Amino acid sequence: MALNTFDRSKARMSAAAQVLAGGVSSNFRLNISPTPLVIDNGFGPYLVDVDGNRLIDYYLGMGPMILGHAPKSVIAAARAQLDRGIIFASQTEAEFEAARLVCELVPCAERVRFGSSGTEVIQAALRLARAATGKPTIVKFEGHYHGWLDNVHWSVAPSAEACGPLERPNKVPGTPGQDPRCGDNVAVLGWNDLAAVERRLAQGDVAAIIMEPAMCNTSAIAPNPGYLEGVRAACSKAGAILIFDEVITGFRLSAGGAQGLFGVTPDLATFGKAIANGFPVAALAGRADLMDMFSSRGVMHGGTYNAHPVNMAATVATLRTLAEGETYALIEKRGRLLMSGIQATLQHHGIAARIQGFPGIFHVAFGITEPIRSFRDTFPIDRARYIKFTTALVERGVRALERGAWFLSSEHDESVISATLDAVAGAAKAVA
Repeated sequence: MALNTFDRSKARMSAAAQVLAGGVSSNFRLNISPTPLVIDNGFGPYLVDVDGNRLIDYYLGMGPMILGHAPKSVIAAARAQLDRGIIFASQTEAEFEAARLVCELVPCAERVRFGSSGTEVIQAALRLARAATGKPTIVKFEGHYHGWLDNVHWSVAPSAEACGPLERPNKVPGTPGQDPRCGDNVAVLGWNDLAAVERRLAQGDVAAIIMEPAMCNTSAIAPNPGYLEGVRAACSKAGAILIFDEVITGFRLSAGGAQGLFGVTPDLATFGKAIANGFPVAALAGRADLMDMFSSRGVMHGGTYNAHPVNMAATVATLRTLAEGETYALIEKRGRLLMSGIQATLQHHGIAARIQGFPGIFHVAFGITEPIRSFRDTFPIDRARYIKFTTALVERGVRALERGAWFLSSEHDESVISATLDAVAGAAKAVA
């Protein structure tokens, strides 16, 4: 078969760098092999780039597109709202309905506030926690990403040399230019270690513990049995707020998010990505007594584009579809088929690999076969070889993230999975 080429994307990226810093508006889109792509359009499970290549897409916008690209119901809802106006600096019925659906679906959601990005609503959650407890310290975990702002961008992807001892991890800044004082009230622990959480809470200064309830920014790691339950009990005992960052897991692992799947209810939770199938919507949800502090105690939360009417219409359409449940049944079946198919193909070609996670978001790691249970378990991964694999995949019509994550949508049907596995076989042979 003739392999895809990307000459026009390369040329357009080179030209764009004269007006866009690096040719992109997010660092997560930089340095993709063989080139960052320039996309013309998307439909169902496919993208079409400016070279005319039709690609089966497992980026899915880095997670949001759970119903696939350009689903008719979501597009129609947004278009209908556009005909009624763009933004009003007021409330709309769509906002109220979106809030009702979140409260109906998410276990912790007694109240909701909407924002525009996960980074933003996480800041609101941390502010609420400090206001409610009067304590300064936020505990986060190695390998967990809670946005790119200075006060949370610590130990997101530190090197093995920088991490420090497991029982007392170093607090590693994530970027040049980061304000070092913004980490003064942040503590970093290793995830899936309940004893470490209990020891840190015993110091009495913790306002909140924030975590991905399933660790999806680093690999796709489920919590150890009893871990979430133990952290929940420890936070309640210590008077600390438990925050689940469900920006990835929310409305992707289940209609109730990871908290619905695992049966552990946090005090607050943040959502984004799949909540509106690609429209820029995020949400903070949680206990009424905490959330009402925005109005009753003047805890500041604002934003011109919060609950943007067009985005709220898309949110309602997306959540109504997800509430029906069929999306998750389809993804469960097809995701398992794809995971097992990739594993069998790599094994056939003698490529050591670990595939783990969930049908809607799983992770492929080269060079290891043992379960990944924490951030430090990822150090032996052969990232260079995996990037050669994803490069070979996109040349064969499949686009997969270089960090190892694979996202599925309801539009990845059996024929798409079969075509994907054909490409995986060709790519595996190329790098074996």
